[in-house]
Amino acid sequence: MALQFLGKDPDSSQDQSPTLYLDDETGNYIIQGWKVTDSARLSQLNLPEHETVIEFPRRMLQFFLEVKGGAGPAD
Repeated sequence: MALQFLGKDPDSSQDQSPTLYLDDETGNYIIQGWKVTDSARLSQLNLPEHETVIEFPRRMLQFFLEVKGGAGPAD
């Protein structure tokens, strides 16, 4: 499995996330982001024990390949 770096939140501090990757093997996205811990927000989800949710800013949608017209990883 090789993860391709697609982009990092342009407004984040150096060495901070959120960050977006593409798994070459599965075609799935790997998203590194802020862990959601607010119980009021979590209570609105049907979240199984083996899953988690993260939050990432809308401005990062630009890094998803489908939004970029299928282009490769971000520069």
